[in-house]
Amino acid sequence: MNPVSRLIAIFFSWWKNPPLGTSLFSWFNGERVGTDPYGNRYFRERGAGDAGRRWVMYAGDIEASKVPAGWHAWLHRTTNALPSPDRRAYEWEKPHLPNQTGTAAAYRPPGSLSAAGERPRATGDYEPWRPS
Repeated sequence: MNPVSRLIAIFFSWWKNPPLGTSLFSWFNGERVGTDPYGNRYFRERGAGDAGRRWVMYAGDIEASKVPAGWHAWLHRTTNALPSPDRRAYEWEKPHLPNQTGTAAAYRPPGSLSAAGERPRATGDYEPWRPS
C-alpha cells in the first residue's frame, strides 16, 4: 500500500484501524502495559498509575469481544493486576474466542434454516393457537 493510500485508510477506515486521535493520545499520554495473543495493545495514562484512564487499541477489526477475560477485568478496574501471559488455564477452561456471529464459525442449532441439511418434519404434537 502506498503512503497516500495508507494515510487515507488511517483517516477514513476507523473500523479497521485505531482512530488518529486515539493513536496520537496514546503516543503522547499513554504508557503501553501489554499485548494479548490477538495483538491488541493495552495502555494506561502515563504517570497516573492505577488511577488513570485505561484503553485498548485493537489489532484489525475494532471488536470488543476480542478482549480476553483477564484484560477485560483490568480495563474495567475489576483488578489492578495485569494479566500474566504465563498463567496456566484450568483444565475446564476453553480458550477465548471473539464473537462468531455472522461468520462461518457461528453456532447453528439443529433445525436452523442456515444450518447444513434439512429441517426435520413436524411430529404432529403441536397444536397452533387459533382465536375463537
